[in-house]
Amino acid sequence: MNFWCLEKPLKPQYGGGIVINPEISEGLKGWSKFGDAKLEQRISKDGNKFIVVSDRKALHDSPSQKFYLEKEKFYIISAWLRVSEGKSEITAAFETSTGNIKNAGTVFAQSGCWSMLKGGLVVNASGPAQLHFRSKDATSEVWVDSISLQPFNQDEWKAHQDQNIEKIRKSKVRFQAFDSQGQPLSNANISILAIRSNFPFGVAINKNILNNQAYQSWFSSRFKLTVFENEFKWFSTESSPGREDYSVADALVQFAQRSGAIIRGHNIFWEDPQFNPSWVVNLSPGAFRAAADKRVNSIVSRYRGKLIHWDVVNENLHHNLLESKLGATASALYYRRANQLDGRATPFLNDFNTIEKRNDQTSAPPKYLAKIRELRSQGYRGPLGIGLEGHFDDPDLAYIRASIDLLASARLPIWVTELDVSNRPNQAVFLDQIIREVVSHQAVQGLLIWSAWSPQGCFRMCLTDNNFRNLPTGNVVDRIIRKFEHEGLIVTTDDQGYFETSLFHGDYEAKISHPAVTSSSSVAIKFKVSPTVNQETLNVKLSPLN
Repeated sequence: MNFWCLEKPLKPQYGGGIVINPEISEGLKGWSKFGDAKLEQRISKDGNKFIVVSDRKALHDSPSQKFYLEKEKFYIISAWLRVSEGKSEITAAFETSTGNIKNAGTVFAQSGCWSMLKGGLVVNASGPAQLHFRSKDATSEVWVDSISLQPFNQDEWKAHQDQNIEKIRKSKVRFQAFDSQGQPLSNANISILAIRSNFPFGVAINKNILNNQAYQSWFSSRFKLTVFENEFKWFSTESSPGREDYSVADALVQFAQRSGAIIRGHNIFWEDPQFNPSWVVNLSPGAFRAAADKRVNSIVSRYRGKLIHWDVVNENLHHNLLESKLGATASALYYRRANQLDGRATPFLNDFNTIEKRNDQTSAPPKYLAKIRELRSQGYRGPLGIGLEGHFDDPDLAYIRASIDLLASARLPIWVTELDVSNRPNQAVFLDQIIREVVSHQAVQGLLIWSAWSPQGCFRMCLTDNNFRNLPTGNVVDRIIRKFEHEGLIVTTDDQGYFETSLFHGDYEAKISHPAVTSSSSVAIKFKVSPTVNQETLNVKLSPLN
């Protein structure tokens, strides 16, 4: 669904949830003023009823409704908004009895059409809170319709995650075992070994792995996906002008290939000036263009066909080094060039705080969608991916889900690219919660943990100690991997030789074990479990060699 601009608002989600008069069909029942403005019900030519806020004097002047929010419940909010003139950034916010303001979601409303705001929040303490809408522009009218606020308790939230995982990540498989004469084999044990999961789940590595056998063994025994912490970055490959050195990056690529791991490319350019080679930042625009052209041609051509993605212009929602040097269309120029040089590697946007922090409006989901539209309007028409870094402190699962829901409207691949949780109480618990939330969302196509090991410590989160023994965070990751791989799964057939189970999508090998089947006559069957349009059950037949 395109939530950007519709002629008429859709019906409220969840029937409005706990909102009184969500469709404004009963006048202003349930609604009051927040601030000092005029509130009225208006009816469009097609009969749609909505609230109009006029004579606004302050940014927070809006319609309001009071709710009692409960601790540890998850709240999903949505609303359709419009302004009388131009465009305006509007945020749904809750003011508590202590005067604290909690932002729940943001939308870029405009005149002439309706835009959907979607957000979420979890509160730390139960109590009354007043929903209202805060606009960046106090001069235009604000129109509001189809408002919804739906609470979920912990069990309901987890049940939704479990149901989604079963629906989007797994399929049913029916096994039938036969003896050498083709008769159904009852009470046969079928051992199932996962070879590769269809959901890419990996971890960042760095140059420390190259001469550390323990690090290599730890990584290779777990992961088939990786990204390099710093070794592809411009400051690593060309610290002095014209003196390129790809030796470490080459060695890491070779290691990953030997391990059977696919690689994300991170990154070609970084918009933050402080993370560029010192000689680059002060170049004149002409010299900067020459250096940037050489950079993209060199690194993308060198690793053509070896990577699945490139973070082309990293963090270009928060920063703008390229644009400050080369003009507003600089990012689009280099996305186009990277795609021309390597059509097999999907170019990605990549930024932080889109799902982590609702108060950072710079990279809020509507801003992310606006950046995508900007790239398209500037002429980049090629493939594109949405990279969500995911550097968390205290996660808000409702906000994560609502944000990804909104980003999914772009119909582009979404990956969580740099997931970590800061070192705090419940770090491992939070990590587990975030991974479950991400994996259970249909729009997310892959996940990388940002915890490359260093003897001096990791960026924000380690999975192991310096002897590669798991920390609690590492135990979380290993549990996820074991779940994806169905580690140690052995099933037993019924009287007709059947057994049915649900397996994660991926490549598998199955083998029969039965007193009537000798090891010399046993045979392993390889099969693939993949999503199907009609969710038919995959049938796998196994029998020993004659």
